[in-house]
Amino acid sequence: MEDDCSSEIVTEDVPERRHKVRSGMVAVSDGKSRPRAMRLHLSLEVLRLQSQTEEEPVASPGRRHPSDHLSPATGMPTSPGGLSSCSQPQDDAIRLPPPDARERVVGVQRQRTGGLGLSIKGGSEHKLPILISRIFREQAADMTGNLFVGDAIVRVNDQEMYGRTHDQAVNILRNAGDTVTITVKHYKAATPFLQHNFPREDSSRSLNLDNLQNGDWRATSPVSRRSSAVDSTSSGRWTDVVAVPLLMAYVTRYIFGTDKLRPNAFEVRGLNGTSTGVIQCGDAAILSQWLKYVTDNIVGLTNLQVKLFNRTLPASERVEYMGWVNEGVLNNNQPWQCWRPRYLTLRSTDLVLSDTPPVSVTNWGDNCQIFQIYQSMFRVIKDSENVDERQHCFLLQTAGHESRYLSVETRQELLRIEAAWHCAVCSAVIKLKNKTFNVVWGGKPAVLTLDWNVGFVLADAETGAVNWKYKFSQLKGSSDDNKCRLKLHFQLMESRIIETREMECPTLQSLLFCMHAFLTAKVASVDPAFLSSKEP
Repeated sequence: MEDDCSSEIVTEDVPERRHKVRSGMVAVSDGKSRPRAMRLHLSLEVLRLQSQTEEEPVASPGRRHPSDHLSPATGMPTSPGGLSSCSQPQDDAIRLPPPDARERVVGVQRQRTGGLGLSIKGGSEHKLPILISRIFREQAADMTGNLFVGDAIVRVNDQEMYGRTHDQAVNILRNAGDTVTITVKHYKAATPFLQHNFPREDSSRSLNLDNLQNGDWRATSPVSRRSSAVDSTSSGRWTDVVAVPLLMAYVTRYIFGTDKLRPNAFEVRGLNGTSTGVIQCGDAAILSQWLKYVTDNIVGLTNLQVKLFNRTLPASERVEYMGWVNEGVLNNNQPWQCWRPRYLTLRSTDLVLSDTPPVSVTNWGDNCQIFQIYQSMFRVIKDSENVDERQHCFLLQTAGHESRYLSVETRQELLRIEAAWHCAVCSAVIKLKNKTFNVVWGGKPAVLTLDWNVGFVLADAETGAVNWKYKFSQLKGSSDDNKCRLKLHFQLMESRIIETREMECPTLQSLLFCMHAFLTAKVASVDPAFLSSKEP
């Protein structure tokens, strides 16, 4: 009998959390096996897929085997991510987090081997509280049954932890005695950052639906796990099969790495490595609703993270945009046959492309590539120019580098990027103030300066004498030979006569892109509505 997965979405108001929780039936598969009906339960921070059972569910602990190292500062085990530990590396204990964020007082009896059995991250130097990042199975913290990954340590015995550096927190915990009283408060939103690992395309990360249908669900990846959350109904219990945190999550309708759309289906991948598998809706209208709700939650959480980053950054360094895009990988000059997810960040004067989202204002993601915004161009690709079946595409051209062909999931997201790009260009130019290029004018070496306050200024390279200058508003056009020759056409203020200035510039593309950035910023400064008109 085929499961019905096209029921309507049920919305529940949660006043105390100030957001809505939505649920509805969908079908889920790994893309190969027959889909199975599950309930999709969507809250602000987590997407859960749940199965119905009459039995009391039992949590299956996940296993992780990170390679830890000794910290030279503390002499304690430290992971490559900068995590200090209060025990030797062992398997993590996995349990459902507490249902609320109230402070809890937990007594921990230190063990002779293994210590307190937990690891911490954070500290005042990172603008973060002291957070529990790991709990080691069958050790002291795990034995309490009341400590969780994502708990912020408020107090150790009678010592307040607020404002403590990471090393200070380690020393306090290490010297707290054999019986330690720890006051904690849970922060669910911090959990994705404590196990930072974005999934790559690999069959081992898919849900094992054969085992799922046999009632023996297990994760086939160390970073995927089953929680023991239970929601009782009149006909049984809804048990979490997989829970995907939505903070900086990646959602797509495309078959991974291709330009092929899944019919009425989508997938969500969490920052911590969990994946929903392929969620099939069966109805285009229901699919559209789910995509909107999931995307809105991801965008909302990302915007909150941007605000948190900007609180610790000066105004000139603020982040304008963060989000997932897909980059087309060229294959022997043929249309793109391979697509890979990249994380796009626009901040200060920088355009950042990375394989993973930023985890702090000092770490902007793995395999990070940084380009100057004022020497780059953004162009939306018309539908008639698309190289394959991917929609909502744009081109990023950066001086001295190959053009990058990128795609997003929705038209709305493309408009968001375009609006953020114009804001980022304005911020970058205002911070830069001026940019100088070496040119040849009239057969002599010269320097052409783009100055935010003055405009175009050309001066002799040896004497510094100014040969001519024009305001940005006087530029009426330009032409070039795509090599080094450039003509700028300026209109005189009084006579309205057009004067043409011809020069040679060995870095012509950089000059043209920088001119475009300065002109865009000038238009925005004169007409602020220009920026708001670009918003979706």
